[in-house]
Amino acid sequence: MSDHGQPASGAPLTREQDVQWGSLAHLGGILSFLPSLIIWLVFKDRGPFTDREAKEALNFQITLLIAMIVLNIAVGILTVVSFGILGFLGFLTWIPWAIGVVFSILAFMRTRDGAPYRYPFAFRFIR
Repeated sequence: MSDHGQPASGAPLTREQDVQWGSLAHLGGILSFLPSLIIWLVFKDRGPFTDREAKEALNFQITLLIAMIVLNIAVGILTVVSFGILGFLGFLTWIPWAIGVVFSILAFMRTRDGAPYRYPFAFRFIR
């Protein structure tokens, strides 16, 4: 342990720290996939709960990122083809983000008590 009560670098996480980082990986999804990725890379070998939950959060965020990219391309094509008439469909590109916020908060609330969370849909890129 360091002087500030934090475990030494690379030391296994306590159960409380493991749950904390695992739940923060889900909450970080509000911002994007980067918080989940960073938490997983830093803590995956230090706590089993964090490893599992950060992978789950990361897979969900990557799924949403793909959905956002596909929607942006589809809306762009429809806007061009319709000479701008369908440009109002741009609001659809915000739907994956809104879904991500809702499910990230739900996942955080469940995992902060140490219970695992599985998103209702996500491609499992990282196993």
